[in-house]
Amino acid sequence: MTTPTLNQLFALDGRTAIVTGGSRGLGLEMAEGLAEAGAALMLCARREQWLTPTVEELRGRGFKVEGAVCDVANPEQVQAVVDATVAAYGRVDILVNNAGISWGAPAETMALDKWQKVLDINLTGAFLFAQAAGREMLKQQYGRIINVASIAGLQSATVGPSFAGYVASKAGLLGLTRELAAKWGRQGIRVNAVAPGFFHSRMADAVIEQVEDHIKATNPIPRVGDAGELKGVVVFLASDASNYITGQTIVVDGGGTIV
Repeated sequence: MTTPTLNQLFALDGRTAIVTGGSRGLGLEMAEGLAEAGAALMLCARREQWLTPTVEELRGRGFKVEGAVCDVANPEQVQAVVDATVAAYGRVDILVNNAGISWGAPAETMALDKWQKVLDINLTGAFLFAQAAGREMLKQQYGRIINVASIAGLQSATVGPSFAGYVASKAGLLGLTRELAAKWGRQGIRVNAVAPGFFHSRMADAVIEQVEDHIKATNPIPRVGDAGELKGVVVFLASDASNYITGQTIVVDGGGTIV
């Protein structure tokens, strides 16, 4: 048997990827990496005013990109995105469950509706997309699902804000990753998670202001993550380079969770 070349292992030519929360920030970075590796994209976002300029910008760079406004907690909208992807490209090969929100409040005073909204988007939304895309992947006996979790799903801290709903949703996402990997692995579907540490984004910057000094003082790599340091991980998990990996979580945090 001929061993694939490195370029062949990482190539995504002919593959189609759905990226939720893909119009900006870390989601856009991951989508960009998949497109650079050859994948066609379906980007999802809650706000059309963020989505359309991103789709146009990526198309201007020569990438195959479609866009869809979607509330990931709405089953009908989720199914419509999967249907639109199949209509545009003929298949769904890769799903990146990146859409997420947070809400900071002490656990003892957190409003139930805020807790529920975080769980609905971060965990239930990821399940709904995995379910809808998974049905297509099961038909073709091929699929790659990448759930974007967080180090918050792995450990808690005495410093920084209180955000119990976010932490619970990301810990749940890691469990969902393992369960789907176990149940779908023999049907050609691999399911893995990425757990980023602190990266600059609209959602994270307020928290980074509170914890950056601690990160610099304690992390083996003493800084927050830089732009570009997630896209390679996502391409790896989406590509044949990771064909024998499923149900795993890759932590990208500068070593913060090992100390």
